Amino acid sequence: MTNPIKRKRQDGEPASKVGLNSKTRTARDRKIMLEDAEYATMEENILLLESQILKSQMDYNSIPTLRDFCGSEHPSRRRMLAVGALFRIFCRFISLGKLSLSPAHVEVQGNVDLSDSETVVIYWLRRAFDDYKEKLRNILLASSCSVDEQRSTLVLLMRLQQHQSDFLGEHFWESDNYSFESLIVTIVDPECQESIRQEFVEKYVRPYDDVRFWTLCCLRKEHLRLDTLDNIISILALLETDTGERKNMNHFFQKIRHQDVKNTAKHQKHAQQLWLNILQCPLSRTQRKNILSIMTTHVAPWFTRLELLMDFLTDSFDAGGSTSLAALAGLFHLIQKKNLDYSQFYPKLYSLLRSDILHSSHRSRFFRLLDVFLASTHLPAALVASFIKRLARLMLSAPPSAIVVVVPFTYNFLTKHPICTFMIHRKPEYSEWVEGAGMADPFNMAEPDPMKSKAVDSSLWELETLQSHYHPNVATMAKIISEQFTKQAYNLEDFLDHSYKSLLSAELSKDLKKPPVIEHEIPKKIMLENPDPAQEDSQLVRQWSFR
Repeated sequence: MTNPIKRKRQDGEPASKVGLNSKTRTARDRKIMLEDAEYATMEENILLLESQILKSQMDYNSIPTLRDFCGSEHPSRRRMLAVGALFRIFCRFISLGKLSLSPAHVEVQGNVDLSDSETVVIYWLRRAFDDYKEKLRNILLASSCSVDEQRSTLVLLMRLQQHQSDFLGEHFWESDNYSFESLIVTIVDPECQESIRQEFVEKYVRPYDDVRFWTLCCLRKEHLRLDTLDNIISILALLETDTGERKNMNHFFQKIRHQDVKNTAKHQKHAQQLWLNILQCPLSRTQRKNILSIMTTHVAPWFTRLELLMDFLTDSFDAGGSTSLAALAGLFHLIQKKNLDYSQFYPKLYSLLRSDILHSSHRSRFFRLLDVFLASTHLPAALVASFIKRLARLMLSAPPSAIVVVVPFTYNFLTKHPICTFMIHRKPEYSEWVEGAGMADPFNMAEPDPMKSKAVDSSLWELETLQSHYHPNVATMAKIISEQFTKQAYNLEDFLDHSYKSLLSAELSKDLKKPPVIEHEIPKKIMLENPDPAQEDSQLVRQWSFR
C-alpha cells in the first residue's frame, strides 16, 4: 500500500486545523464526560441520602447536608437535585404527620412537653422544613439562578403549600407557624424578577379564588414599603375585578377551604382596605399616574364605598398637568357609571382651561377627554357657553396647531348645543363711541365658576378676529364659523395631531398655481425711516413705531 501524498505547508501557513480541532474536541469531550460522571455520582449520592432519610430516623441528620446543597452558591444541577430530594422527603413527612403535634404531645395548659423525645424530633423537623422553604425563597431572589430554575422553585413552593393545607386543615393558610405571608413578601421583593411575579399571578392568583383571597389578606397586613409599592400595584393591576359580581366561589387551590374564602364580600373588603393603604402612602408622580390609569378598571370595582376615593382623586387633581386630567377621568367614570355625586366636577374641569394647556404635550388627550365630558346635551347653556367662550379667548394667544383643533371643536359644540349659537349672531349696537373707544366684553375670564362667568351675555368675536390670522390655514379654518352650518360635525381626530412641523410640511408640499409676488429692489432701510424723502418708507415702518 502506497503512502498518501502529503501537501507541503507553505511559508506562514498555520498548522493543520484538523489536528487542532481534534485536540480541542477531545479535551472538550473529556471535560463533558468528567462532568457527566460527577453529575451521575452526585445524583447517586443525593438519591442515596434521600432513601436513607425516608427509611430510618437515625439518618435525619443528613437533612442539613441536603439543605446546604440548596444554596445559590452551588452549581445549578446539584442545587436542583437537592431541592427535589428534600421536596419529596418533606411531602412524605407531611403525609405521615411527622410535622404535626398530636394532642398527646401537648399538656392541658397548652404548653408543649419538650421532655418527650418524639416532640423534640418534631420541632427539629419543623425548623429544618422552615429552613428549606427559606432556601427556596432565596432561589427566587438570587440573580445567579436562571428563570427556569426560579419558575420550578415557585411551583415547588406552591405544591408544598397545597400539600400542607390538605393535611393540616382549613386554618393552615392563616396560622403563624405555616404562613403564606413569607412567600408573598418574597414575590413583592424588588429582587424578585417581574416574570416570576406575573407567573405567580397568572398561574395561581387569578385562577384560584382561595389563593387570591389569602394573597389580598397577606398584602393587606404587609407593611407597605416604598421599594415594594410598585410591585404590589402591578400585582393588583393583573387581578380580575369581577369577584364582587360573582355569586359563587368555586375555583379553589386547596381541598379544605376556609369559610371566608367563599364570601365575595370578604374579598372586596380586603381588596378595598389594601387599596386604601396604598393610596395613603407618599406616592410618586409616576405611581399616582399608574393608579389613575387603572382607576376605573382595577381599583373602583373593588370599592363598596366609592366616596373613599374622593380624597385621592382630589389630591391628584391638585397635582396639575396630565395627572389632573387622569383624576378627572376617574371622577367622571364614577359620576357616570356609579352615580357618584360630585358637584365640583365641572368647575374643576373649567379651571384647567389655561393658556398652558394649548401649548402642552398632552393637549390631544385633554381635548379627547373634554369632548367626552361635555358630550351630554342636558348640560346648562350657561355652562357650555362658558367653556366655548374661554376656549375662544385662549385661541388669541395659542399656536396655530392648537387653533386648528379648537375651531372645529367649537363648531361641534355649537351644533350639539344650538341654544349657544346666539353667541355668533350677537352684534353690538355700533355708535361713534363704540367705534372710537371699543366695547367692554361682559365675559369675566377670572371667574372660577362657569355658571357665573356671564359668557351667555357675550359673543364669539375672537373667532372673527382669527379670520385675519397670519397663518392661512388658521384663517381659512376660522371662516367656517361665519358660514352656514351644513356639516353635522367634524372628526377631531383629523386635527388633534397637528403641529408646527405638520403645518409647515403641508405648506411646502403644495403645488404653486401662481408664483408669489416678490420685491425686486432691496430697500436700504427696513426698520428705520428712509433718509431720502424721494424714496418711500417700508411697510413695516409705516405700520409700526420703533422707539
